[in-house]
Amino acid sequence: MPSYTAPVKDMQFVLHDVLKVAESDIPGYAELERDFTEAVLGEAGRLASEVLQPLNAVGDREGCRLENGVVYTPKGFREAFAQIREGGWNGLDLPEDYGGQGLPYVMGTAVGEMFVSANMALNMYQGLTHGAISAILAHGSDEQKRTFLPKMVSLEWTGTMNLTEPHAGTDLGMMRTRAEPQADGTFRISGQKIFISAGDHDLASNIIHLVLAKAPGGGEGTKGISLFIVPKILVNADGSLGPRNAVSVGKIEHKMGIHGNATCVMNYDGATGYLVGELHKGMRAMFTMMNEARLGVGLQGYAQAAVAYENALAYAKERLQGRDVTGVRNPGGPADPIIVHPDVRRNLMDQKSFVEGARAFTFWGASLIDAAHRRGDTAAEGLISLMTPVIKGFLTDKGFEMCVAAQQVYGGHGYIEEWGMSQFARDARIAMIYEGANGIQALDLVGRKLAQDGGRHVMAFFETVKAFIRENEGDEALGRDFLEPLKAASKDLQAAGMFFMQKGMKDPNAALAGSYDFMHMMGHVCLGLMWARMARAAMSALAAGRGDEGFLKAKVATGRYYMARHLPATAMHLRRIESGAEPVMALEAANF
Repeated sequence: MPSYTAPVKDMQFVLHDVLKVAESDIPGYAELERDFTEAVLGEAGRLASEVLQPLNAVGDREGCRLENGVVYTPKGFREAFAQIREGGWNGLDLPEDYGGQGLPYVMGTAVGEMFVSANMALNMYQGLTHGAISAILAHGSDEQKRTFLPKMVSLEWTGTMNLTEPHAGTDLGMMRTRAEPQADGTFRISGQKIFISAGDHDLASNIIHLVLAKAPGGGEGTKGISLFIVPKILVNADGSLGPRNAVSVGKIEHKMGIHGNATCVMNYDGATGYLVGELHKGMRAMFTMMNEARLGVGLQGYAQAAVAYENALAYAKERLQGRDVTGVRNPGGPADPIIVHPDVRRNLMDQKSFVEGARAFTFWGASLIDAAHRRGDTAAEGLISLMTPVIKGFLTDKGFEMCVAAQQVYGGHGYIEEWGMSQFARDARIAMIYEGANGIQALDLVGRKLAQDGGRHVMAFFETVKAFIRENEGDEALGRDFLEPLKAASKDLQAAGMFFMQKGMKDPNAALAGSYDFMHMMGHVCLGLMWARMARAAMSALAAGRGDEGFLKAKVATGRYYMARHLPATAMHLRRIESGAEPVMALEAANF
């Protein structure tokens, strides 16, 4: 059976040696001293490994069940969720005004990785609630905040987001769910939503659904969409629970993975709803939640890869098979452990270099969110807006790929359910699809984000890379192994951007046909930048004689591997992009 040990040491390295959080001028970061963050991460890691992880296989095996209109979660989930609630983990980075602890978002991100690695399906009940809270915080009225947020922050109540309908996936303009205004200022919500994660369950006393619907007078397309709070159980004026609202579960979907999370068909039959924000401005409010969810899903991608890698590494050290071609390494046994074989090493290094690079990239993204929200940094806000589709799309694509690679280390045992590796691959697979399929992320990146604010944010990213190279060009070791590959990859990315500018206006398909390659190219450059930063931090620590020498040397070697074996993929992606739309669009639909 798989196990999980939280990577506290590596997280501490990213937070303190790379991001230097305690030295940052972002409000709240000064209190993130090493001892403090280690205590928080250590306690979260204990909960993840001792409580959440043992239930991961249970949730996968049992799934959720719908009986007489009530959804029941797998055995042990209620007790584990109660421990998350009692520990205040959902409110770690939420405002103290509503019962949270007010820590920076980067700390919530680190804890979130642990919980996702340990039990992705269970953590989703909390994660969806966090996103719903953020939407109400940003767009809800003072009364709505007072009514709903304290109990959502405490996890007495949970939250969901309701967008998708049977006939309308990404194209929300086709939405049919209706909101009819009532004399008392409420709305009657009628329609059906599908694929609603954590749509119903037995973990909390109420569920606060955020529902997109069309109210009269809004016009066609997405312009007519509004956002509504629709509680499962109505809330009285004094905060107590009242009668059941007219919302019910049609069925639970039977899925490839995340069996422990109830993915529901939700039916709204004239349910009472409360408008969030302005009428017909629901997309703006929902995207507050959606953008947070996309970052969280990117985290899911690499967090599943992280736990899969941990177990694959342990297996590779124990499994005896064949002999090292350079000489026997285990003379007392019938064979050597498979980790001696170069191709197994390649497989493990692919995983290790991705997971550690992705972790640094995601933590950096979280620090940009903190800078935007806590310091009002508009440049940071623009940069994380640019990075969101890359974090979501690239990290989930590669995260699934690395879960499959980890499964491969096990050989035939990886295909057998009792070893647990297939669950990581099955659970990771959904992250490439929900919260906007990765093809949509690529289109968003190329079609919207590159040109946003006149291209200011992508130019700022290029300048960030160039500035790092300039600052460190006198470092020979860093330059040879890290700066030169990063410079070459960045030039590939800029060349792709120029291709889009020159060809995209005349032939939009030329840009869109290359959007997926561009998303991956940008992902590689971002991880290349992270590895260059991590290598600099590790080399500085080694030169100063501080820290764990073995850990730091391994960090540099892993970074060299990524720069040598993965970053050159940018050249391949550029060639594909420059081939234009013709190879992609050559066939008529009838000829496929």
